Amino acid sequence: MHKIEKIFKKLKSQNKKAFIPYIMAGDPDLEKTMEYILILEECRADIIELGVPFSDPLADGPTIQRAAERALKAGVTLKKVISFVKKLRQHTQIPIVLMTYYNPVFKYGEESFINDAVDAGVDGVIIPDLPPDEGEGLIKLSRKTGLNTIFLVAPTSTEDRIKKITKACRGFVYYVSITGITGSKLILEKTFKTHINLVKKLTDKPVAVGFGVSTPEDAKMVSQIADGVIVGSAIVKKFFEHPLGATEFIKKLREEME
Repeated sequence: MHKIEKIFKKLKSQNKKAFIPYIMAGDPDLEKTMEYILILEECRADIIELGVPFSDPLADGPTIQRAAERALKAGVTLKKVISFVKKLRQHTQIPIVLMTYYNPVFKYGEESFINDAVDAGVDGVIIPDLPPDEGEGLIKLSRKTGLNTIFLVAPTSTEDRIKKITKACRGFVYYVSITGITGSKLILEKTFKTHINLVKKLTDKPVAVGFGVSTPEDAKMVSQIADGVIVGSAIVKKFFEHPLGATEFIKKLREEME
């Protein structure tokens, strides 16, 4: 059983939900990123989603776009992020899921990327601009190495589409809570709950919700519906603007999910 799968299974047996914070690798530098990951683990994060900076992050809002710009200015690349994870593994074994766009992976070479990522200790990958229909080669290579492929289900996804996406997922299914970019305001309407319940009926894989979860209250509401809660922009913003208050904020997010 894979590390991510084990975590969700353990949490389910304890009637708990997975806390999955996101940070941008290299914002403001990789030394700080190491520090932030260890803080997140101390705050009882279950899985870390680690962003790879890219110049055209189409799924990301202003906060994460600016974080990517800072990381790119610091000279951070996909190759450097993979080397960073290898170094990180000397300090923690918390599951790491890379969130990258397809262009850097394509330039790296799919097979080389997957082999190097797995060798470094990466547990999963999210590529928001690569739908499963176009990712068959990457999925096949990932299955051989044990790298979890995590794809996005949108609020507009049809039943047939949900089946196709969730079939390609390993580890968990990433449910995008809004038809927008990261950092947008979360509105938990009845249709949102109905649609998540549909996704959960169509797959036995855990469903984690991201995009728009920005307060402890949001985290609490989402944890009552989903198997995991992904918080990105709010944490990136705290670490950048109010680093001294970040730990307390992250602890509150986790506490509200209990």
